[in-house]
Formats: sequence, structure tokens, C-alpha cells
Amino acid sequence: MIVLNSIFKKVNQLNVKTARSHDVATILRDVQDVMSQLDGWEASLPGYMQDTQSNLSHYAAQGLGRVFVTVYLGIYHYGQLLTYQFLHHNASDDPTTTILSQRCKDFAEKLCDMVYTALDTPGCDVLYNMVGHILVIASTIQIHTLLFSSDNKSVMAARVRLERNYTVLLRLRELWSTLDYCLMRLKVFHRACVLPMETSFKLDDWMLKFLSEFAKPVNERDQDCWAIGEINFAPSSDQEGESLTSILNILPDT
Repeated sequence: MIVLNSIFKKVNQLNVKTARSHDVATILRDVQDVMSQLDGWEASLPGYMQDTQSNLSHYAAQGLGRVFVTVYLGIYHYGQLLTYQFLHHNASDDPTTTILSQRCKDFAEKLCDMVYTALDTPGCDVLYNMVGHILVIASTIQIHTLLFSSDNKSVMAARVRLERNYTVLLRLRELWSTLDYCLMRLKVFHRACVLPMETSFKLDDWMLKFLSEFAKPVNERDQDCWAIGEINFAPSSDQEGESLTSILNILPDT
């Protein structure tokens, strides 16, 4: 865990550097280096600690299910943070950045799946305040897929995850009133996506605050808007009269 915490520190430092630097080559090299460390640490875990349902069930039976889940939420969250800056690159960019963009989506998918599996496994539910924050970030990655992917299967899967994430966030909010900030941040983020594609997911100072300052509200990202059309989905659970559509303000003015 000491190594994993060290990697997290490097991820945060690298994101700060990225937001304030234009040295793309150096940033890419540094990201690949930290990614290698993260991948290496996960690969070094023995078989009985790998992310499998049987291992989760084993640790749950020992009363350690939540610890197991927390370790992997850390791995996947650090991975999505590390690669988040590459989401705004499209398929015509350098192959390396395209791969890193896909890895960001993969990390977010694994994070969501781990949260769902944990909630469905007795003794593993991770109803922590911090889970709300990392789930909001994973949700923004699903929003990216909804807005910019041309693959229908990926879009459908992202929509399902976004719906379920919203349901989980509402459940967590019943335990942690501060998660109102998370829901507000998600709404502000979606409005920030109503911007030119080349800037909406760019890792700048605004995005850096969004990714790291989870206990604080974020200001609007004030730029000219562009029309993105309609994303049609509704939550499976609608509490306090709020639907997912109203939270995200899915239908912006055109």
C-alpha cells in the first residue's frame, strides 16, 4: 500500500504539471513511466489477491471484503486520473495517446464494476464518502463516451453505467450529506461539456480542480457553447423528484 500511495502522489503531481505545461513529449513520457509503475504493482500481486469474484468472496468470508475492494478502487481511480487528460484526443491523434484514452475508459469501467460487485456482495459494500467522488469522475468518462463515441455498443454500456452510478450516488447521499457537492459537480461538469470538443475534456486548471478538490463546489467553465443534441436516458431510481436528466441538464439550450 505504501507503493500505491506513492504512485497516487505522482499522479497528482503529474496532473498539476500537465495543467500548467505545454511540453507534451515530457508529459507523455512521465505518464507512461507512472503507468508502468501502476501496472507493475498490480501485476506483482499474487493470484489470491487478483481482481476476481472468487477472491472477493474469499476475503468477504474473512471479514476483509471491504479492504479488498478499497485496494482495487484505488488502483482503478489512480489509473483513470493518470490517463484522464487523453480523453480529449480523438482517433486521428498519435496512437499512443489513443491507447491511453482507451485505458482511461477501461479503468473507469473496472471501477464502476467493482463498486457494483461490492454492493451486491455481502460484507463488501463500500459506502464511503470518497466513493462518491471517484464515482463522479468515472461518470464523467461515461459522459465522454455518450457525447463522442460512434460505437453504439459502447454508448449503450456507458448509458447503463451512468444510470447505475446515479442510483449509487443517491444511496451514498443518504449517508453523507456532503455528497450534494458531488451531484452539483456532476451537473456543472456536464454543462462544461457544452463547449468545443477540443477544450471540454482538456486538463487545465479548471479540470484539475474538478478532479482533485472533491469536497468543494466548482465554478462554471465559462466559454462559448456548442450544440450537442440529446442524450436519452433516465435513472432506474428517481428520489426526491430528481431525475438523472434534470441533474445533468441533458438538454442544453441550442
